[in-house]
Amino acid sequence: MNRLFYITMLILLPCSIYGQDVYDLKRCIEIGLQQNYDIRIIRNEQLISDNNTTLANAGYLPSVDLSAGYSGTLNNVEQKLSSGETNKNNGVNNQNLNAGINLSWTVFDGFKIQTNYSRLKELQQMGETNTRITIENFIADLSTEYYNYIQQNIRLNNLKYAVKLSKERLRIVEARYLIGSSSRLDYQQAKVDFNADSSKLIQQYEVLFTSRVQLNKLMSVSDVEQQVTLIDTVINYNPLLNREDIWTKTKSSNSLLKLTQHYRQLSELDLKNVLSQNYPYLKLNAGYGYAKNIYDTGSYDWQKTIGFNYGVTIGMNLFNGNRKRQKQNAKLEIENRRLESEQLELSIKTSLANMWMAYQNNMQLVNLEKENVETAYENYDIAIDRYKLGDLSGIELREAQNSLFAADERLVQAMYNTKLCEISLNQLSGQIISYTGY
Repeated sequence: MNRLFYITMLILLPCSIYGQDVYDLKRCIEIGLQQNYDIRIIRNEQLISDNNTTLANAGYLPSVDLSAGYSGTLNNVEQKLSSGETNKNNGVNNQNLNAGINLSWTVFDGFKIQTNYSRLKELQQMGETNTRITIENFIADLSTEYYNYIQQNIRLNNLKYAVKLSKERLRIVEARYLIGSSSRLDYQQAKVDFNADSSKLIQQYEVLFTSRVQLNKLMSVSDVEQQVTLIDTVINYNPLLNREDIWTKTKSSNSLLKLTQHYRQLSELDLKNVLSQNYPYLKLNAGYGYAKNIYDTGSYDWQKTIGFNYGVTIGMNLFNGNRKRQKQNAKLEIENRRLESEQLELSIKTSLANMWMAYQNNMQLVNLEKENVETAYENYDIAIDRYKLGDLSGIELREAQNSLFAADERLVQAMYNTKLCEISLNQLSGQIISYTGY
């Protein structure tokens, strides 16, 4: 069974299994697949298209009607006979009773019925493709926010460390100032730097909170402010993606390309519907009924009939002033769908080229920034030792600290960007569903 089947099963799982407090990406996706409103809505729309794909909806089956009725008249009747005499009857009440069952069936309609059924099946497949697109978009969005939350946690820890370093510097310069070996200017500058780092830390708490709320929103958790504890604390990415493999999978599995194929097929079916007007049609009808007429005047009091009726209708539309126009427009629609498909393929190929370049560059940046972080830590260790000995000024120490923090920032940003490229490449190739673990 394919992965989409397992994902659909996840949507139907009860919520009660998610009672734990620690999340990994797979579990976040499972919760979201079950509870996310967009997925629940598109799933219902898919069920509607499934329900519509029937022989009856296409017109294959006959219709059967059961009817019964009663009618009557109440008249004053005046008759002049050939003999010259006149008959008058007031309040003449004639009544009619009827009941019957009737069947009508279009046996052949220029292949229009068969085309309608093919169209319904195509719409059903489009419903499945739209569901897949919604699921893929959801997984990509949630994965992006999941790793953004990790990124913001890493930044929070980096800022906490920066505040710790600034606090240590402030402690050292304050002690020197109290014994008179350091100026008030140095002390004030260290205090300003400490407050600046503390301010950044406070702002980062807000950024982290916003990311947590967004993650809960994507999972459609009612309490969007609930705490989220992730198993992952670092951003891991796949460095072994292969461009040719991705492009091969993109051509065969990209959901947007499949959707354009469905639209093109629908346009071809619309043309077949127009061409069906060139064929004759055949209709059958049959019925069984009962009727009784009750007369207030005349030579008999009532008349009753009961029996079977049937008929066959064969016809053909000889002229329709719109047929030529409809045929031309249908062919133009097919051509437009073909052009849109080629345009989309070119757009996807362009996105893949850009994303692949960004993926490779960011992996190189990660390796470079890892070296920079190691060097920055060594530089800071040297700087703080010299500062404690009085061989380095506060400004130079601050510069070493800023260089360390900037290197940490660039590293986490490069790792996050690499992960975003991986997510985008997997989405383009239709492999994003692999993040569910199925």
